[in-house]
Amino acid sequence: MPPMKKKVEKEGGKKKEMITVEVKKEIIEKHERGVRVADIARFYNKSTSTICTILKKREEIRELDAVKGVMRVSKQRPHVLEDVEKLLLVWINEKQLAGDTVTENLICKKAKGLYANLVSKLPGTSTENEEGFKASRGWFDNFKRRSGVHNIVRHREAVSSDAKAAEAFAAEFQKLMVSERYLPQQVFNCDETGLFWKKMPKRTYITAEEIAMPGHKPMNDRLTLLLCANASGDFKVKPLLVYHSENPRAFKKCKVQKSQLNVMWRSNSKAWVTRILFVDWINEVFGPAVKRYLLENNLPLKVLLVMDNAPAHPPGLEDDLLEEFDFIKVKFFPPNATSLLQPMDQQVISNFKKLYTKALFQRCFKVTEGTYLTLREFWKNHFHIMSCLKIIDKAWDGVTKKTLNSAWRKLWSDCVFGHDSEGFSHEQEPPVVDEIVSLGKTIGLKVNEDDI
Repeated sequence: MPPMKKKVEKEGGKKKEMITVEVKKEIIEKHERGVRVADIARFYNKSTSTICTILKKREEIRELDAVKGVMRVSKQRPHVLEDVEKLLLVWINEKQLAGDTVTENLICKKAKGLYANLVSKLPGTSTENEEGFKASRGWFDNFKRRSGVHNIVRHREAVSSDAKAAEAFAAEFQKLMVSERYLPQQVFNCDETGLFWKKMPKRTYITAEEIAMPGHKPMNDRLTLLLCANASGDFKVKPLLVYHSENPRAFKKCKVQKSQLNVMWRSNSKAWVTRILFVDWINEVFGPAVKRYLLENNLPLKVLLVMDNAPAHPPGLEDDLLEEFDFIKVKFFPPNATSLLQPMDQQVISNFKKLYTKALFQRCFKVTEGTYLTLREFWKNHFHIMSCLKIIDKAWDGVTKKTLNSAWRKLWSDCVFGHDSEGFSHEQEPPVVDEIVSLGKTIGLKVNEDDI
């Protein structure tokens, strides 16, 4: 059972179980997808009356704008702090994807900077207001609890300890592969990444024009992708995509059947992968796909899924698997060593995003060369989420078997084919970047390697 509940002390020693705002929204979404109240109650180990109460308050709950993990939204809590923590989560994610160690000191310093910047833009702001937020130790501990972020360390010397933890885990992992006789085809890694699917390089005229316009900024439209593949690199699992809209306008226009998409489509207000969505993906996509793959290739029905300990990845995941997938075992990376070891972080996601940008520029070139549309007209009126899905499919398909296999060299070097894998990812980067820059200039965009 996912650990979505927390216990709050009450008088007399009794404990009352509470459900987070985030999970209440998941319960509503699950019910709206057709799941029965009784099944939801059983999944959460709650009474049907509790679930019905949540469903009755669905409109009120939908309006709550809470950071992930929050039980209640306090009216006394300044709205600007919610904005600070949302921006902070995006910043932390970007730093970790880049392989940087994120410490308490860095987070508090960034939080104070974000707060000062946001408050300075409010009407009637004074210097006293700007200094009202101290980013204290207490705030930091509460932020970790509210947001569910685990991979944060308190001390600057963490870099060396992270390296030691990564080295010890890799040694233990390789022994496990030998003792349990896992084949590269049977070992998988998955990881989430945010994608600003309509973003253009900073210095292009389209970006400058959007920044100058008031209201919604389409380039800030984000979705989350969960990508997964095995260590041999010959099998990619259908990705999970989480967007803020269940039925975008383009779906109706294109008469989309979600079951036929190249991704498992799910939605919530913040476009985040949650525990419920992750377990759904495991049971509905990952389990059936890997079982079919192993049987078709006459391989033993045995799978190991290795991943980080993100809030969306429940520690008791194996308990949530359907009986037919009891051959799947799960192993978690140690905290603060994920960026050093996780295969998806070793150029795979980076390579995917470069290929996405390349395919996007190719699409822009094709449209502006073969139609009467200008790039600005195409970008504003014709590039929608269905276009994005086609490009995601093309980019994920373009991540090669060799790239996927080479990404395991730090964690499981024995499974990497050939002897040139160490320099492979770096060797392949410049041509892709050069192609993107060349395409950008061809369609009239001011762009260089640093922008990419």
